[in-house]
Amino acid sequence: MTRIIAGAARGARLEVPGAGTRPTSDRVRESLFGSLESLSAISGARVLDLYAGSGALGLESLSRGAASAEFVERGRQAAAIVRRNAAVVAKAGGLTPGRVHESAVHTFLLRATGPFDLVFTDPPYDLDDAAMTADLVALAPLLSSDAVVVVERARRSTPPDFAAAGLEQFREKSYGDTTLWWAEPVESSDTDRQPATESQSR
Repeated sequence: MTRIIAGAARGARLEVPGAGTRPTSDRVRESLFGSLESLSAISGARVLDLYAGSGALGLESLSRGAASAEFVERGRQAAAIVRRNAAVVAKAGGLTPGRVHESAVHTFLLRATGPFDLVFTDPPYDLDDAAMTADLVALAPLLSSDAVVVVERARRSTPPDFAAAGLEQFREKSYGDTTLWWAEPVESSDTDRQPATESQSR
C-alpha cells in the first residue's frame, strides 16, 4: 500500500496501477522529499509529474505545500488512477487536486506552457537514451530559472544527458537498483546546490 508520507494529506492511501508502472518506493520518496525540503524546492512550487504512474510524487508535493501540480500519464487506466488519487488527496488535505493529462510525455511537452519549478520524470526502464534526451530538450524551455528536475531510472541506465538540454547535474543518489539524478538550469544562481554523488543500498 502506498501512502502520502507527510503534509496536509499525510496518511492518505493511494491506488497503484498494475503492470506497466513502477511506483517509487516509500523509502526513496521519503529521502527524496527530505532533500527537496532542505533546498526549499517544494513550498509554492509549480510541479510537473511526468510518467506519473500513481501520481505519488506530484501528490506528495501538493501535500507538502506545492502550489499546483500537472500529471502526465499515457496509459488510460493509470491516468484514471491518478485522477482518483488526486481526489483522495485533495479531500484529505483540503487541497487543489491538480490536473491530469492523458498523453504521451513528449507530445505534452511540445504543447505545454510553463514555467515549472519542480519536475519529476520517472520513465519506463526500457525508454531508450535518445527518447530520454528528447524529453529533456523539450522540457528545458518550460522550466523556471531556479527549477529542480529529478530523473528516476534504473541504476544500470546511462546517466541522463542533461547538457544537451542546457541543464546541469548537481546530485546523484542510488537506492538499490534505483538511481535519482538531480539537475537545474545552467543559469541557476542557487549557490546552495553542490554537486554530489552518493550511493545507498536499501
